[in-house]
Amino acid sequence: MTTHDRPREIARRSLLVAAGGAALAGPLLSAATPTAHAAAGGLPLTIVNNSGDFKNSSVHVYIVGTRNGRQVRVNRAGKAVPLALADNRAGGFTDYAIPLAAKGETRLSLPRMSGRIYVSLGGRLKLRVVRDGDGRPALQTPAGWVASDPNYPVLHDCAEFTYNADGMFCNTTMVDMFSVPMSLQLTGRGRHTTGAVREGGRKAVFAALRRREAFDRLVVRDLRAVAPGHGLDAGRFPGDYYGPYIDQVWQRYTRQNLTVRTDAGTFTGRVRDGKLTFHGPATLTFDRPTTRDILFCDGSLFAPNDGLRGPVAAALGAGFNRSVLLRAGAQPTTGAAAFYRTPVTNHYAKAIHSVVNNGKAYGFAFDDVGDFATYIQDNAPRRLRLTITPF
Repeated sequence: MTTHDRPREIARRSLLVAAGGAALAGPLLSAATPTAHAAAGGLPLTIVNNSGDFKNSSVHVYIVGTRNGRQVRVNRAGKAVPLALADNRAGGFTDYAIPLAAKGETRLSLPRMSGRIYVSLGGRLKLRVVRDGDGRPALQTPAGWVASDPNYPVLHDCAEFTYNADGMFCNTTMVDMFSVPMSLQLTGRGRHTTGAVREGGRKAVFAALRRREAFDRLVVRDLRAVAPGHGLDAGRFPGDYYGPYIDQVWQRYTRQNLTVRTDAGTFTGRVRDGKLTFHGPATLTFDRPTTRDILFCDGSLFAPNDGLRGPVAAALGAGFNRSVLLRAGAQPTTGAAAFYRTPVTNHYAKAIHSVVNNGKAYGFAFDDVGDFATYIQDNAPRRLRLTITPF
């Protein structure tokens, strides 16, 4: 059983994202096995453009993140270069793009750091260096769900990683949006592949959402499908979508117990005075969540990395998104056949999971409950391969 109090799982959700542009915060992922060691120096990274729709000359790569507490970008030589306000050029944007090789595969190198690998197709990204709250240089990264963002009309997407002395920890992510189908192959002690979308899968996701009321407005032309949480904030998704389901859950567990199994033990909860209160290894109280809390796995469902509240909040968040809380009074539910079976559910996550070859996707922040996320790791990595797969 996979429970939700592992450091890397909670760390994935602690990424700080600001509307209208994200200032990168790290780490995105944290190591899970402190006794293992990765090879010193850069990790070979191969970028493969199998999109079929874009030539190598139309594809650009950006590697940005944090290293030793400073925000950095990676240059063509594989060196982590600290950000500077002077990096902003004419028009107020940087030029951190790494072009692909003229033909075939592009071979790069990843220094030890936490960050994102962005790819843009058909146009360059407009990234700006600003000062953060402490006056240090920070990067405004793309927010494809914000119409006023300068990168809104640009086709782009990203993968996330942490490469440190304990190994490589990485994933493709659809938590914010789904745009460019990509897969990761990590080779080390083992060979790990994730994120591969079946042929025609991108179009299938867009079509499934366009057919579903409330989700149809999440598709932005042929550029991307925006996650419903961001759609809610942008006025493209109803703020009370989960209301009827929340009512049913609260009514059910006023009459009977809800149990959540974690590594710390089993928590047993009931709704009392409008709050869901659990007893067990600790006493935990959850306010009635809103639709936004569910979609962002935040607010009343915030999951601290404490091994107690965090795992319970994660199981509840996954249960709401997958709409399984009324199927069983024992959570987490780990049988995928039970997921997304009700009319009120996260149809965005459902659509994405349906087109990924191994059924794993990061459709919402608690999608790693039960090990359904596109997360892979190796404690002795030798190389990483990112492939832009056919559209």
